[in-house]
Amino acid sequence: MQFIMMDSSHWTDVKRIYQQGIDTGQATFESAPPASWEEWSKKFLPDLSLVCLEGDQVLGWAAISQVSSRRVYRGVGEVSLYVAAEHRGQGIGRMLMESIISESEGKGFWALQASIFPENQVSLQLHQDCGFRIVGRREKIAQMSYGSREGEWRDTLFLERRSGTVGK
Repeated sequence: MQFIMMDSSHWTDVKRIYQQGIDTGQATFESAPPASWEEWSKKFLPDLSLVCLEGDQVLGWAAISQVSSRRVYRGVGEVSLYVAAEHRGQGIGRMLMESIISESEGKGFWALQASIFPENQVSLQLHQDCGFRIVGRREKIAQMSYGSREGEWRDTLFLERRSGTVGK
């Protein structure tokens, strides 16, 4: 397995894996992945978007988006991480998380955050195992916009991970 920066050649697999996560109804409020690589590249930082490869097969991905355009928040990012359905439970998520944390700190990020549905215990555990802590609960923060849960108001837990080396 190798972890490399994502590029347009990975887009088809990244999009498929993202859709698998969306289909669970437990990963995101999004109803569909971005329509194109160009749209994706506007949302996520290109130098902080990783794929986990085995040969030329994408097993999962992790990416950071900037939380604010304000300069004072330049070191704060939101992490997204998805593993292909057929490769879950193999430790790929943890390796991706550790890799994206390392990459983000190398680029000067001092805090990462995530919003996770409380029912997504696997994701919560992964984040907590990698140093994130729950800092709050956002009650009925948004409505689901697709599937059997369309229109349902959902809570999220807000998690944060502070760097042990950046911003000290």
